Parts: sequence; structure tokens; C-alpha cells
Amino acid sequence: MSARRVQPLAALFIVCVIDVLGFGILIPLVPYMAVQFGASPALNTWILGIYSACQLLAAPLWGRLSDRLGRRPILLLSMVGACASYVILAFAHSIATLFLARAMAGLMAGNLSAAMAYASDISQPADRARTMGTVGAAIGIGFMLGPAIGGALAGEQLQTASFLRPALVSASLSVLAMLLVLFLLPESHGAAQRRTQPAGAARAHAWQLLRALPALRWLTLGTLLVTFSQSTLESIFAIWAMDRYRVGPRTVGLALFALAIVAVGTQGGLMRMLAPRLAIGGIICLALGVASLAFGAALPVVIIGLMACGLGIGLFGPSSSALASREAQVHNRGAVMGTYQAGTSLARVIAPFASGPTYMHAGPGAPFLLAGLVTLQALWCILGVRRAHAAEELAGDPLGAQRRIR
Repeated sequence: MSARRVQPLAALFIVCVIDVLGFGILIPLVPYMAVQFGASPALNTWILGIYSACQLLAAPLWGRLSDRLGRRPILLLSMVGACASYVILAFAHSIATLFLARAMAGLMAGNLSAAMAYASDISQPADRARTMGTVGAAIGIGFMLGPAIGGALAGEQLQTASFLRPALVSASLSVLAMLLVLFLLPESHGAAQRRTQPAGAARAHAWQLLRALPALRWLTLGTLLVTFSQSTLESIFAIWAMDRYRVGPRTVGLALFALAIVAVGTQGGLMRMLAPRLAIGGIICLALGVASLAFGAALPVVIIGLMACGLGIGLFGPSSSALASREAQVHNRGAVMGTYQAGTSLARVIAPFASGPTYMHAGPGAPFLLAGLVTLQALWCILGVRRAHAAEELAGDPLGAQRRIR
């Protein structure tokens, strides 16, 4: 990667770490807040699901706006919305307020698709997997440190846990991230690039992109199936651990820290050396890891299962993101990555709405077993991507050979 590419990537790395750290701090805490307000497991997971439902509606729009206006304005607007939602969460005293805070956060969540589009802007095709791996590692660091910090700030005992401090820390981190974008992060999709886009390209909607790009269609479905497991963990793990082991936010935060540290190590280390074909290995590791929790009464089995989940997430995420970015052109990278992120958002809607009722009616281990079976089906999607790339190459698409998975 050339020297002129290093500085923007380093700046993006720092911004992503700080921005996602604020989000990650609250991951193990929202379920406990809902329990304090008397929410059932089903209602608890729906509070998490409303965030993703709103994100699903907004992500493609944010992607198209980033193509039209640039990446920095969208990053800044998203961070303003996140900060406001954290302040509302800090002073929440009812389930309705929790729903409001999470809905606002979801509607303003354009940061990840804009960050991925930015990473695609500053990378060459040959470097794209490494660049996406670097951004994935930054996001992973935020998710890794966030739950541990949030749990430590909240405390272990549910009766005495404080959720004001973690929420205000998250809001402060959003402000810091905004300042870094303003003063450290240069625009990657400036007026010159925006002027070169074909007429009507900025108006391409998610369904149009999915119809036009078969490989993107398979990748979006694949990331939906993989994210189903990850979202199941995020939505039900705290409730499961609280019921089975009687542990509080601090312990759950440390458990999620163990999962994330494996994912970050994979994204930041192995993904610099290994090819995107490891998406298949990531699917298998994640499916087996999450399914093992259904049978893991002993704590060592749970820890091994979480580490397998972390390895799977670390292998699949950068590979899939890099492949999705290869489907984009200069004028529509934000729209393509927003469409790809919509698959992630849809999974984060479906999983919480499914995991809570499944937990209540089929038993504590059932959501994890269901998640493992769902994620295994993503193997068919990777094969579909291979076939789509091969068909493009045979049809004489000049980008087919570049995109093709080997």
C-alpha cells in the first residue's frame, strides 16, 4: 500500500475504534436495563431488535447519501445521532424510553457502511482484503474493549448496577469521534469523484443493485445468515448467562471480551496473510461455536465455544466485506456497501425477535442450536458467489477475473 494511503487508513482506524467503542460499551448492559424495568426475555430481545429494524430501513439511504455528499458528512451525522441516543439511554426510566433510544440509534446508524465505503475508496483491488481486515480489526477492537469497559462501569450486581456512567461515557466517545473526523479524517469521495458518477447512479436502490449484481446478492444473503448467529449471541447471551450462572454485567462483558479478542486477532493478523477464501472456514467455526453453547453446561465448554465464535467472525467478516466491495464501482461504493450492510441489519432484526420467544418456549439452549443451523446454510452462498464470478468471467466481464474467488 502506498505511503499516501497509510495516513487516511490510520485515521479511519482510530475513528472506527473510538466510535464503535461507545456502541460496544452498551452491548451487555441494555438487557440488564430492560430486566430492571420488568421486561420478559422476549420483550428484552425486541428492544435490541428495534435498533436493527431502524438500521435496516436507514442503511441503504445512508449509503446513497455518502455517494452523493461524501463519506465525512455521513460519518458526522451518524455520530451526532448516536450521541443523542446515548444521552436518552443514560436517563431512561422505562421500557418505552429504551425503545426510543434504540430506535433513534438505529435510524442514525450510517457509520459502518460509510466507513466501509471509505476503506474501499482508499484501497486498490489487490489491497482490499487487507484494508477491510484493518477496518474490521478497528471495529472488533471497539466491540472487544466496549463490553468489558461497560461491565466494569456498571458493576456486577443487577440490583446496584449503574447504567448512567456507561451511557455518558459512550456519548463522550461519540463527541471525540466527531472531532477526529473533523480534524483528522480527509474526505475520500470528493467533488471530483462525485462529478464522474453516471446519470441516475446515485438513485440506484438496494433491490436494483441486488438484481444487477448476482455475487452481491449471494454475499448479502450469506452475511445475513452469518450475522444471525452473532446477533443471537448479542441478544440472548446476557439473559442466558444471568439465568444459568447468575452473573451480572461485569462477567458478561468479560465473556464477550474473550470472544472479541479472538476475532480482532484474526482480522488484524491472519487476514493480512490469508486469502478471502477463508470465509468458508469462518462460517464453519461460527456455526459450531454457537451451537456448542446449547450443550455447554460446563464453563470451559462455553469459553471454547465463544472463542470458536470469535475465530469464525474474524475470518468471515473481512473476507465477505472485501468481496462485496469488489462489486462496487467508484460512483456507487456507498450504495453497494449500504446494501451489503442491510443484510447484516436484517439478520439483527430477525435474530432478536426469534431468540427471545425461542428461549422462552423451546428452552435456554434452543436459540444457539437454531443459530448454528441457520449459519451453516451460508456455505451455499459462498458457492453461489463462486458461480456468479465464474459466469461473469465466461461472459467476458472485464472485472470477472478480478472479483473471482480462488
